[in-house]
Amino acid sequence: MSAPELARFLESLNDNDSGFVIDDWDENARNEQLPPKGDWRIWLFLGGRGAGKTRSGAEWIAEGVAQGTMQHIGLIGATFNDARAVMIEGISGLLKVSAGATFEPSNRRVLWTGTGTVATVLSADEPDGIRGHQFDAIWADEFAKWADPQGALDMALMALRVGEHPRMMVTTTPRAIAAIENLMTAPDVATTVSRTVDNAANLAPGFIETMEHRYGGSRLGRQELDAELIEDNDDALWRRAWIEDNRVREAPELARVVVAVDPPASAHGDECGIVVAGRASESDETKDGDAYILADLSAGGCTPNQWAQRVADAFEQYGADAVIAEANQGGDMVKSVLLAEHSTLPVRLVRATRDKRTRATPIASHYEAGRVHHVGALPELEDQMCTYDGTGPSPDRMDAMVWALAHLFPTTRKAVPKVRKL
Repeated sequence: MSAPELARFLESLNDNDSGFVIDDWDENARNEQLPPKGDWRIWLFLGGRGAGKTRSGAEWIAEGVAQGTMQHIGLIGATFNDARAVMIEGISGLLKVSAGATFEPSNRRVLWTGTGTVATVLSADEPDGIRGHQFDAIWADEFAKWADPQGALDMALMALRVGEHPRMMVTTTPRAIAAIENLMTAPDVATTVSRTVDNAANLAPGFIETMEHRYGGSRLGRQELDAELIEDNDDALWRRAWIEDNRVREAPELARVVVAVDPPASAHGDECGIVVAGRASESDETKDGDAYILADLSAGGCTPNQWAQRVADAFEQYGADAVIAEANQGGDMVKSVLLAEHSTLPVRLVRATRDKRTRATPIASHYEAGRVHHVGALPELEDQMCTYDGTGPSPDRMDAMVWALAHLFPTTRKAVPKVRKL
């Protein structure tokens, strides 16, 4: 129906009927938000930011509970806090859409009054924690953010083994990682795609216009807004395979740890790049001396005091040895802001004298050689690394990472004693 036709139709109904039509999910959901037809085992829902992925997942579970086809459910988020904040208590989460659902945080489960249905809340960063469970339905959210997506998926599928027709729904913004590519080509997987603009009616006024203005047509926009699976940019310095092949779940004991910060150019929403990295001790006998990216704590919209506080907190949390701060934006003021939050921070200011790609090239070579490992998944940082080609918005996360590794892998050569013969 067109908008005028829908308005006339609703006016013709009594209050109960019009309320039902307005609230009924099957009447209001878009086709891609409803379970696909056919005999599938996994429903892969690829959606842009704000495309309605969470609502679709919550409604799918709610319908299964109401129909009695789901009684032993698994809810898997990137972390327990992610599952709680988005899948359960979020504005489109289970507690909002499923009647009778109650959440027991201490027991990590959702219960439905009078049905005996239980949903166990699990964290993908602990794949072994999935082992031993038995489910007839699983909802896995933001799969591309999981630290070990394939490993956790394998454990989840092995747990999907009770009921007449056990099924799994995977909701995620796409990223060109092997686990998603494998899912998309599997014969028992049905895929639906939803763009951010498709859900414009349920988003804040001006959001779509702002996103289109900043990211429309870019590789990042095509991935995050249009839900396209974007392969490596041939003009970028990094390849996803270099990151995936060397990813680890935890870092070894590190000899040095630094927090690198690329301050925002202004206090009007620009992103502040904050990356924590460390390097193991060097040894001729083992592959020690490698570097590890421990965390990406970058954030946008921070005041100087706020991003300085994030840096100071990271310094203490990770037991860092130094803070590496780019001084091109603000000069010595950057150091002053940091010291105001933590008076004893060992701050080392660095200044960029070459363009971003030139500074990043030697760091990319360390990745190619397998000498840099990401601890878990760092999706926003990795997207910048594998898409930035020297154009578009400044890659603040990537810049911070480059400064950190440039400090840990100095390019200056050690002095070698020489003897001159006269």
